Amino acid sequence: MNLPINIIIGNGISLVAGIFLVLSMVINNEKEAYKYQFLNAFVLMISSVFFFSWTGVTTMAIAATRNMMVYKDRLTFNWAVFFIVLSVVLGLLVNTMGFIGLLPIIAIVQITICNYVLKQIKWIKLSFIVNEFFYIVYFLAILDFSSSIIEIATAVIGLVSFFKLMWDEHHTNAS
Repeated sequence: MNLPINIIIGNGISLVAGIFLVLSMVINNEKEAYKYQFLNAFVLMISSVFFFSWTGVTTMAIAATRNMMVYKDRLTFNWAVFFIVLSVVLGLLVNTMGFIGLLPIIAIVQITICNYVLKQIKWIKLSFIVNEFFYIVYFLAILDFSSSIIEIATAVIGLVSFFKLMWDEHHTNAS
């Protein structure tokens, strides 16, 4: 495979994934947020192939599967533990990028714990935002510039959405 062409193709595919990520941040429905998180992870799994990021392929495949289970209300404690163990073991086995390759593993563990524990949209959004920071560094390191830009924009959009949700909730409760 030709690396410059792969970077262009991978960035194009990642751009599509980013649209799903943004959609997951702007809606205020838990179920719909996870549907878009599933689509984001699935498309990023495909783009990771073009970046030769086998940790990304592995963790995104696991993330897509886990997000589908959350969407279908099937993520039990045992499944959450399974996904965490699977992410760490497979992620470490395919990691060829040192510390940078650990970032998707850390991110998937963080978000899996949050997927299981958090049920309110405001805290789910906050967990998505925290997750963005792991991926911003990771995507920059693998030269996935479209995902990096989208992750930064999505983190900002997510923060605005989170604070608006908090503001609306505060004013609804104050009435």
